[in-house]
Amino acid sequence: MTIAASEPAISVLMPTFGHARFVPAALASLLAQERTDWELVIVDDASPDDTAVVVAPYLADRRIRYERLPANLGLGAALNVASDLARAPRLAYLPSDDRYDPDHLGSLAARLDADPAAVLAYSGVRHHYNRRADGAVDGHCLQLVQVMHRRTAARWLERADLVTDDLGRMLWDRLLRDGPAVATGRATCEWVDHPGQLHKLLREPLGGLNAYRQRFAVRHPLRFHSSVGNPIDEVEHYRRARERPSTPRARDGLTILLVGELAYNADRVLALEERGHSLYGLWMSDPHWYNTVGPLPFGHVRDLPRDDWRTMIAALRPDVIYAQLNWQAVPFAREVLAADTGVPFVWHFKEGPFICREQGSWDALMQLHTRADGLVYSSPEMRDWFATVLPASAAAIPSIVLDGDLPRREWFVETTTPRLSQRDGAIHTVVPGRPIGLHPRHIAELAAEDVHLHFYGDFTHGQWRGWIDRARAAAPRHLHLHPHVDPRRWVEEFSRYDAGWLHFFASRNGGDVGRADWDDLNIPARASTLAAAGLPMIQRDNDGACVATQNLARQLGVGLFARDMAELGARLRDRPGMDAVRERVWQRRDVFTFDHHADRLVEFFTAVARR
Repeated sequence: MTIAASEPAISVLMPTFGHARFVPAALASLLAQERTDWELVIVDDASPDDTAVVVAPYLADRRIRYERLPANLGLGAALNVASDLARAPRLAYLPSDDRYDPDHLGSLAARLDADPAAVLAYSGVRHHYNRRADGAVDGHCLQLVQVMHRRTAARWLERADLVTDDLGRMLWDRLLRDGPAVATGRATCEWVDHPGQLHKLLREPLGGLNAYRQRFAVRHPLRFHSSVGNPIDEVEHYRRARERPSTPRARDGLTILLVGELAYNADRVLALEERGHSLYGLWMSDPHWYNTVGPLPFGHVRDLPRDDWRTMIAALRPDVIYAQLNWQAVPFAREVLAADTGVPFVWHFKEGPFICREQGSWDALMQLHTRADGLVYSSPEMRDWFATVLPASAAAIPSIVLDGDLPRREWFVETTTPRLSQRDGAIHTVVPGRPIGLHPRHIAELAAEDVHLHFYGDFTHGQWRGWIDRARAAAPRHLHLHPHVDPRRWVEEFSRYDAGWLHFFASRNGGDVGRADWDDLNIPARASTLAAAGLPMIQRDNDGACVATQNLARQLGVGLFARDMAELGARLRDRPGMDAVRERVWQRRDVFTFDHHADRLVEFFTAVARR
């Protein structure tokens, strides 16, 4: 039986992507509404599942319309398409994984009727299956399922504008410029909790930009800002890289297949393309925010499809597979290695062997280190540590040492800023990222030496709120918070400081690399950030221990070592000594760029491929 449609009083908008198994419950909750003067506009954002088949039987109800987009455009665009198709003076929302109570639409409409000045009404909501909120859930904005508003000319922000889980920025905030929001005071809907929710995909650390990019195969750079993370503007950051023509292939150019993920400073691989080598990508699934995967926002790397990668590798016939980088990529890298593609396989590993033990991927990591055709270790200490856990036969595998997170030389511009200490006479130090090894008592000890600590990273500030509160209580005038800094401004921003902090920890390995832990083996990515600005690198004096950052800093003469804050204060006030270290950092800072090592890496690939 076909149900006739009348002029609707409420248009319900249902954006959907990949939620075929949730759709019946959502539609059942709408069909059970006490108010029947609604229409439903379903906009399928190019779902990869059988959403169309699931929806088809419901279209006998003429109040329900279905529109499938030819390509995935994102939540904002799907909502704008639905809004354009809607006919009613009031808009409500039913995401395809959420549910209404029978009186939901009626109670929202009644609340708007009761207050003609209101532009938006919202209900309370059930969430996490047994919790309730009268309005927005703690840590979140009002969700779509909670809201009804009067029709408006305002548009939802689309993917080209901003990707965010903050619906306020996407639309609510602009609506509320024209009038208040009013609450029903009743929880009449459910924000259904499940792993595939969009806000979970968007929020760091388990989601983030790279997880979003892979889920929706976004091929253009994004402006991205989750409600818990730092703003990222790939459009501007990578504009020059994307707009330049591809480099003609060199006569001896290699075809390099990147496998896994590229982590921090992913655009470093452009140094290989700029030397006339052809780059392709085959990426791990389910990346975290710092696991950079394709489609890459800076271009010049062509992706192979995950669903038929064995056939595609055979057709491409690359000269070398360059697999990398952190523990999350280990299972997929091992899968590609085990496929026996016949292509020389180079494995580059950084972080971290101890996590692989914890996560149950130790066997896969051992296979990568014993069956690869070439190995790249992130530090000499990492190479020596692996020698204590690998079979003796692994020593025959060719290897080199190269940190996995080195940035492009392009960010080492020379626009410096006068130091703060030249203006006020105090000492100013900086920590870009987590202040690992520094405790609130240390900040008080630094203050006693009139040494300031400038802590960068608004996302990190949220994770370290308790630490910040205690450190400020101990030294209110010597701790300063600053937002995240894009690599384009590393030199300009950080050259204002006298020195920068690496991880400040006391090693306990006694010089035995077999007893080393991750702090001992790691060279944190911030080392390059500090080097770009010419800053001496502060770390604890671990004389007699095997520590990668200590050995590197002493080899290059770029370190500033101390066992306590009083000793550090004296070293920071030694102006001739500091000037000498600062000059050495400036002279050696190119060592901290990927470009500096790119030719050596290509020579290694070539040697491995010819074996």
